[in-house]
Amino acid sequence: MIYVHAAPSSMISIGAAPSNRIDVRAAPSNMISVRSAPSNKIPVRAAPSNKIYVRAAPSNMISVRAALLPAFVYRSKLPDIPITNQIPLHTYCFENISQYPEKPCLITGSNGRIYSYYETHLNCQKTSVGLSKLGIRKGDVIMLLLQNCPEFVFSFLGASMLGAVSTTANPFYTQAEIFKQIKASKTKLIITQSQYVKKLQADDSGENAPRIGKDFIVVTVDDPPENCLRFSTLLDADEKEIPSVSIQPENAVLLPYSSGTTGPPKGTILTHKSLTSSIAQQVDGENPNLYLKSSDVVLCALPLFHIYAIHIVLLCSLRAGAGVLLMPKFNNTILMQLIQRYRVSVAPVVPPLVRALVKNPKVGSFDLSSIRAVLSGAAPLGKELEDAFKSRFPQAVVGQGYGMTEAGPVLAMSLALAKQSFPSKSGSCGTVVRNAELKVIDIDTGLTLGHNQSGEICIRGPQIMRGDIGFVDEDEEVFIIDRIKEMIKFRGFQVAPAELEAVLSSHPLVADAAVVA
Repeated sequence: MIYVHAAPSSMISIGAAPSNRIDVRAAPSNMISVRSAPSNKIPVRAAPSNKIYVRAAPSNMISVRAALLPAFVYRSKLPDIPITNQIPLHTYCFENISQYPEKPCLITGSNGRIYSYYETHLNCQKTSVGLSKLGIRKGDVIMLLLQNCPEFVFSFLGASMLGAVSTTANPFYTQAEIFKQIKASKTKLIITQSQYVKKLQADDSGENAPRIGKDFIVVTVDDPPENCLRFSTLLDADEKEIPSVSIQPENAVLLPYSSGTTGPPKGTILTHKSLTSSIAQQVDGENPNLYLKSSDVVLCALPLFHIYAIHIVLLCSLRAGAGVLLMPKFNNTILMQLIQRYRVSVAPVVPPLVRALVKNPKVGSFDLSSIRAVLSGAAPLGKELEDAFKSRFPQAVVGQGYGMTEAGPVLAMSLALAKQSFPSKSGSCGTVVRNAELKVIDIDTGLTLGHNQSGEICIRGPQIMRGDIGFVDEDEEVFIIDRIKEMIKFRGFQVAPAELEAVLSSHPLVADAAVVA
């Protein structure tokens, strides 16, 4: 049987069997298309006047380029696993709750309030009923305009139970940015803090601006201003009154917006299936790629409105039965106090936070020995900075992950963080996740590149991602250099700002660095 699968624009791959592949390549300016042909011939048009016929053979791999080049398609060193992705996200996350109902689930760093797994699940159910009584139905969108707090979790998973969709927004956005997302996502209800309500109040000059009470409902987690409701009214609902809703794996559950580093933020639809699949790739199986124990306390200093925190910190922790320490906003000293007080064992971080800990002279005044694992993501963590962090926290395993909002989101993860770990190089973000394939192509020609050659990273699987520059070394570890759109072109050379920034930041007198052109 002959099959055709998607590939870069200048390549069509035709395989005679799943383990074989045929690559037909053309110059960048040519468009390649597959046209009908006699039963065992597939003509591939490389130019209007030129036809290439490739004969399919049952047991052969056939290549126009003589099939002499290695494929350089990479898979995880961990075996693929069966993935349970046919159940709703909330059901999947709380599937094992009967094993630890009284265990701490959410720890509020600002006031010390602790919610057990039983209480967390119950409050999600109550919030679901409360949202239903306010008119939220399957497919409707609610906005979470919140700092890290338990109500974020109750609202997100409560909406999931209704088949509704949550869109997350940065509370520090301008009014114009928030209104743009409200209109684009067709938000019907917003859950926020009272200090941000002013950003939701359109002035008289904005005739087309959405308005509180008319276009959307506002619920605040603290004392509500005029025309707003208090979140506690949602929790007054009877959890037994949750509407019966049929939720399909392909139904949307989360509508995060991309980072917007190379343009305006863009909405990304994530389904129940895509999120459960991505969580499973990290924490399920006998040897999970990201090993979280039910005894772990996972730091949530990263904002939950960002996909990194909502996926890795919140959802993966819930699936594993770990506790989540919620920190409303970052403060270096308070961070170290909380790590010491609650014995944080797993710390998902970003490079600026790593830099702050490495260069902070007060670190030695706190007992941070409970940290056993540190995961860095959202931007490349340079080798020099990673090595400096390891020397300061020698008891901790340090690894990086790589992903993007549009891809669900994790694409590669350090195997140093696995239950049965593998050695991982500093600066590497690990290998491609399980149940997926990765390769690197030349951004100009579309040709597949080999080891240690920088090009565009492509993923094959349920989601295909493109847009970052990186390479895979001889040990099949992925290294991210920079985003394609951030590359500086100088006298015909591609210069990665992140590499220069890493060199500058390695100097002990440099706190941070930014390279522009």
